[in-house]
Amino acid sequence: MSMRAPDAVLAFDSGCTLGESIVWCARERVLWWTDIKGRRIWRQGPDAAAGTWWSTPGRVGCLALCGSGRLLLGMEDALYLADPRECAAGSELTCERICDVPMPAADMRINDGRLDRSGNFVFGCINEGAEQARTAYFHQYSRRHGLRQLALDPVTIANGIGFTPDGNGMYYCDSLQGRIMQVRYDADTATVGAPQLFAVVDGAEPDGAAVDAQGRVWGAQWGAGQVVCYSAAGAVAHTVDVPARQPTCVAFAGDALDTLFITSARDGLDAAQLEAEPGSGGVFASRLQGVRGLPDTRFADA
Repeated sequence: MSMRAPDAVLAFDSGCTLGESIVWCARERVLWWTDIKGRRIWRQGPDAAAGTWWSTPGRVGCLALCGSGRLLLGMEDALYLADPRECAAGSELTCERICDVPMPAADMRINDGRLDRSGNFVFGCINEGAEQARTAYFHQYSRRHGLRQLALDPVTIANGIGFTPDGNGMYYCDSLQGRIMQVRYDADTATVGAPQLFAVVDGAEPDGAAVDAQGRVWGAQWGAGQVVCYSAAGAVAHTVDVPARQPTCVAFAGDALDTLFITSARDGLDAAQLEAEPGSGGVFASRLQGVRGLPDTRFADA
């Protein structure tokens, strides 16, 4: 199937310090994402003039939609459930702690996370210490099995988690290593095969990613102002330019799942950079042709 990938344009000027983990809710036709350092959860419909946000008691690195309509949050060193419907917009979310996540070193927190094709939450951590030690692990969580660590080597910044359309393969990366990896993945047993190199990223840090219906991997590249689409074989197929140098995560959204929404960050940019890229921290969109995303599963929270 042929496709075109137009440049991204600013869709929502949310001004996030570190926007991340964007997901599409087909039930309500809204996007959800987190501002990690701004300690906010955002909600916005594609056609809405302004977004709605709730503050959080900690830094939410990733989130997922639950079957009940609640949100599953990866916040600091634990997983939480929260229901924004029960909290006034602009107020602090009430969060129920459901699972502690071991952190083997100081200055660590939960980072990137995605639901696999079976509805398990797969996430990784980040070591924010100055030594940038590789002490961060990947985990799978479900109500049925609890927390299970994946047998992958520890990293500094776990990112780029995604799954093949059949659910039997997983993508991930350590952003500081500039390599996107792939492994065989068994959702039922939380086991993985031997890691294989999928793609090398030069001049940027690979960040959040999503897999489309054709098995292509769309990954944000922090520092390069672009999202790169890789074929299932790992070859660069297309590039989406983003007018913000720090794109962070992507999601397919809309009724046809043919629009790519991209979060970004203002964190670390100086006044001149922000003046040149005023949309930094906002959410960008690229309406694709010949591309369709995959509908997300939901986390079974009941």
